[in-house]
Amino acid sequence: MTATTAARKAMTIEARPPSKLLALTEGRAVFELAAFYASRHLLSLLPRGDGHPVLVLPGFLASDSSTAPMRRLLEDLGYDAYGWKLGRNVRVDLQRVHEMEQLLLGIHQRTGRTVSIVGWSLGGVFARELAKLHPAIVRQVITLGSPIHDDRRHTNASKLFEFLNGKEPEPVRHGRFTGLHQAPPVPTTSILTKTDGVVHWRGSVQHPEHDNTQTENIVVHASHCGLGVNPSVMVALADRLAQDEQGWQPFVAKWHQRWMFPQTRLH
Repeated sequence: MTATTAARKAMTIEARPPSKLLALTEGRAVFELAAFYASRHLLSLLPRGDGHPVLVLPGFLASDSSTAPMRRLLEDLGYDAYGWKLGRNVRVDLQRVHEMEQLLLGIHQRTGRTVSIVGWSLGGVFARELAKLHPAIVRQVITLGSPIHDDRRHTNASKLFEFLNGKEPEPVRHGRFTGLHQAPPVPTTSILTKTDGVVHWRGSVQHPEHDNTQTENIVVHASHCGLGVNPSVMVALADRLAQDEQGWQPFVAKWHQRWMFPQTRLH
């Protein structure tokens, strides 16, 4: 089976949210947070960055406090890390899109450098769309358990999202935020877990027929709510961010890290 055939097969599978059992196990994120702090010294030994700015966007209903541990680690690794400073990620409207654009443009103007964007869950959807709007100033996009397809049935949070934003959020009514499966024209990494209890893992997969030559999927052992602190995710994140801006290559785990990254079929 070719990659394109496999992708088409995956796209024809009916979208569905994760099982209720997986949703009930999201409490394991507490243990991932504990593992993050227990391994914090080791994580500080990950590849150091070149000081370029990294904008971190939180997930649905979350705020900058959820991404604070990740941002502090990135700062320790030499990056200029930014939260979004826009409160809780609840509303998806044109005003919020404008605010995120101004944030991205402001960081680029202040630093004079291209910006990497890391987005957790819904934050990853925003990250990809921002990169489509301003590809010249985005270095790369990394999403964590993000529902990167138009069909909201991939997530358990769809009803709450639609209650707060309507079935067609304002940007969609204006022809934006459609074709979410299409990767932006910059290096794009989707980090996902097959035990995600909020977004079905199929909804986070980038498929070859829609990708450019600089896209990839990285599978980790994690919960959805733990992706922002899971040590395996931090290893992959540090590796991706430390790459030379002009020399992007797909992720390859080092021999002693392979246990963290299961080799699994994504179709």
